[in-house]
Amino acid sequence: MKIGILCYPTYGGSGIVATELGMSLAHKGYEVHFISSALPARLDIANPNIFFHRVNMHTYPLFQYQPYDIALSSMIYRVVNLYKLDLLHAHYAIPYAYAAFTAKQMLKEEGKDVPLVTTLHGTDITLVGQHPSYKHAVEFSINQSDAITSVSESLKKDTLQFFKITKEIQVITNFIDNSEFDECEECNRNQFAEEDEKILIHVSNLRPVKRVEDVLQIFKNVHAKVKSRLIIIGEGPDMEKINEFLEEHPELISKIRLLGKVNDLYRILQLSDVFLLPSEQESFGLAALEAMAAHTPVISSNAGGIPEVNIQGETGYLAEIGNVEAMSNYTIKLLSDENLLARMKRNAKEQAIRFDLKNVLPVYEEMYKDTLTHFKA
Repeated sequence: MKIGILCYPTYGGSGIVATELGMSLAHKGYEVHFISSALPARLDIANPNIFFHRVNMHTYPLFQYQPYDIALSSMIYRVVNLYKLDLLHAHYAIPYAYAAFTAKQMLKEEGKDVPLVTTLHGTDITLVGQHPSYKHAVEFSINQSDAITSVSESLKKDTLQFFKITKEIQVITNFIDNSEFDECEECNRNQFAEEDEKILIHVSNLRPVKRVEDVLQIFKNVHAKVKSRLIIIGEGPDMEKINEFLEEHPELISKIRLLGKVNDLYRILQLSDVFLLPSEQESFGLAALEAMAAHTPVISSNAGGIPEVNIQGETGYLAEIGNVEAMSNYTIKLLSDENLLARMKRNAKEQAIRFDLKNVLPVYEEMYKDTLTHFKA
């Protein structure tokens, strides 16, 4: 089977899932073609079954904003024609499903067609998709897809609430390759904390929706009760809020480590005791799942699909969005009880194994085969 994957090239959840899925399919012998504006961050281009097609933009002074959607549609059309793709998989409704539909219409003019699978990841539904400028185009693109999947039951519910969807939505959860989180013999906690200190960690793109101010306040409260350090991984617009916090609390500067983007995230997660995820919105909570795969329990909000991943009292604790006091108290409780912490570390890993790649990949393969069968019928 020849599969075209349309995705964002960034470190965001949809790009990571699309890239990991494509690489896993390539390892199984499928021919996988990535179509994107740049080389996806984690893509192993050395695999002979992986092809990358960059969407090139032609700068023309007439346009205030360059028409990326048109260039994307043209590239999809060309790749399907040149490489005889069997199926397209769009990760994110806008612009990928919309552009794929346009490419399919061009192909039909030549008596050709190819089925389109669209996976809904989150903000394409809960944020961008609800804006009046995009809503009808998003709804149209979803309904024109030959198969629709969602990364969580929560996101499926939101999609059906916000849009008039005429087709069935299949939930295929995000996944993790637990083999990438094998115990690291070189891991050394002393790089980040003293022996009697606990390590809290937050990983995100530092957008307002991630509520980094809550992360900082939780740490401040925890540090007052438990000797601890905070590691923040990621870059984004709310970095300035972190700097402002440090200016207001100079006594915590030596206790907070800002690492930016890192390539050895797994190793650092394995050193951590608690993962903080107080997000205002999460369609699934892939960051929480990655932490669990590294034996790290999660203190989180109960937003979106997070409760489908982080189980209250088993793999961590959940609280209402913005309830910093509750999240702080849960963290203090967990870090103050070594037996409880050890049990939740084990539970977190067991939960991550349930979402292992080897369990989810066959579901995608079966969905592809069903889609092709119905498309040809």
